[in-house]
This record gives sequence, C-alpha cells and structure tokens, in this order.
Amino acid sequence: MTASLSVNLNAIAMLRNRRDLPWPNIIGLGRIALAAGASGLTVHPRPDQRHIRFSDLPAIRALIDDEFPQAEFNIEGYPTAEFLDLVARNEPEQVTLVPDDPTQVTSDHGWDLVQHAGYLAPIIADLKHRAVRVSLFIDPDPEAPVAAKALGADRIELYTGPYGGAHDDPRREAEELAKLEMTAAAALKAGVAVNAGHDLTVANLPALVKKVPNLVEVSIGHGLTADALVHGMSGAVERFLDALKA
Repeated sequence: MTASLSVNLNAIAMLRNRRDLPWPNIIGLGRIALAAGASGLTVHPRPDQRHIRFSDLPAIRALIDDEFPQAEFNIEGYPTAEFLDLVARNEPEQVTLVPDDPTQVTSDHGWDLVQHAGYLAPIIADLKHRAVRVSLFIDPDPEAPVAAKALGADRIELYTGPYGGAHDDPRREAEELAKLEMTAAAALKAGVAVNAGHDLTVANLPALVKKVPNLVEVSIGHGLTADALVHGMSGAVERFLDALKA
C-alpha cells in the first residue's frame, strides 16, 4: 500500500508572514494540494506563531470538512496546555507530539520515551479519549516503537532529518537509511504504524519507501514548498506522489 502524503503548510505561512498581507494564501494552496491528490494537511503551530497562526487552524479545518472530507488534518507540536487547547478546538484526525523547545527553528530530535513516559502517558490517554490518533516523533531507535506502544501511541513518526541532511554523502545517507529501516522493522513487530517526516525530497523518498515498506504517511513541507516554486503546488504534489510509488 502506497504511503499517503500530508502537505505541511508551515513554510508557506512563514513566507506569508514576511508581510502583513494575505498571500501566499495557505487555504488556497492547501486546496490545490488536496485537489492534486494529497491525503491531508499538516501544521506545527508554535507559541510565537512565526509561521502558522492559531487563527489559521479553524480555516484549515473548514477547508477539509467542507471540500475534502476524506482528507485528514494533522496538528503537530509540543503538548503545552495552549497546544492541547488548540487541538481540542480544531479536532484534528491526528496529533503528532514533538519535543520542541519554543526557541527551535525547526524540529531536530525525537522524544526520549523512557525519560518522558510519565509526562506523555496522560496526554496520550486524553487524546485517545477524544478519538484522536496519536503519533510520537522519534529518532531512529529500534527500542522506541516498543516504548511508544506501551504509552498507547498509535504511530511513530521517524525523524528523517539526518537522512535528508546526508544528500551529498552517499555513505552517510546509506547509514541513516539503515537506522530508519531497523526502527521501522521494530515498529512492525511492535504493532505500531510508521509515519516519517523532515527533509524528505523527490530524490530521497524512493529509497526510503523501498527500505520501509510499512510506511503509512509522510508529512512534507520545506522540500515540497521548494519544489512548488519550480513546478507549482499541483505539480509538486504530483511529483511527490510519484516518488512515493517508486
């Protein structure tokens, strides 16, 4: 089964926020992405709202509900009380919990699920009570899927940043891919589904898909937005969908 594509709108929102103007329009581009075949939209609202704004979330929810009811809304972020309130008010199909410090430019590491088990367990339980699918952002580690399963998570999201960052070093790229492959195999054994995200491109997706056949979903923002500058949003989505089938 081909992994689904969720388009992360943060890079588009960051460009919009450079001016006090309504363009690029994240709802319009989200609509194009979904019409082109994306299975969902992802946002990562940070406390300073430097890209996605809290006020964007209801409009994205309405776009999916009104025009693409088969699509999913994925909200990712560090589970502060404010973040969890945003989740409760915007009812995403999936929440991806990420261990970000508010000052981070972007996500750059996964959870230590042993150290943070006591913190995460009640949050996951509450989200599951709300019928929200829960994914935990993790570094490649064969032990992590077992810990995620024990905490009640439905999925893990493999942090693929080091893999994407090795684009100019074939040896290191192969090493990072092997780590992802081992972790995904452990997830399959543990009964946890696998998502992936960060610095994924049309060039490096086919190898990931080949090594991780149980990949369920990728969420892609920066690489896809960069591609859209050349190919347009619809063309970029189609290119990434083709890469997922490779």
